[in-house]
Amino acid sequence: MVHAHFTWDRRSLQPHVGDSQLPNIKSSKKDMRRSRIAAARNKAQRSALRLSVKRAKATAATADEKAEAITMLDRSARKGLIHRNTAARQKSRMMKAKKAA
Repeated sequence: MVHAHFTWDRRSLQPHVGDSQLPNIKSSKKDMRRSRIAAARNKAQRSALRLSVKRAKATAATADEKAEAITMLDRSARKGLIHRNTAARQKSRMMKAKKAA
């Protein structure tokens, strides 16, 4: 009898619970390591981007902070961290706020 909280992995027919089962194939193990490293790197870069944009949107933001935020938005879009339209939209809103102030 199969318990309700188990799901079955079709390839190996082994019960799979969350992330507790590790792959047996060498290339799959490497893929998992690489994806975890990339996820950690993306998380750090996304956090730095958000902080930079937040500082640039502050009322007392300097021109250097705004320039840094625009550079980080462009770099993040180029690397695929965020969508290019998202970067363009955020840059547009920053420029619009700059003109209004």
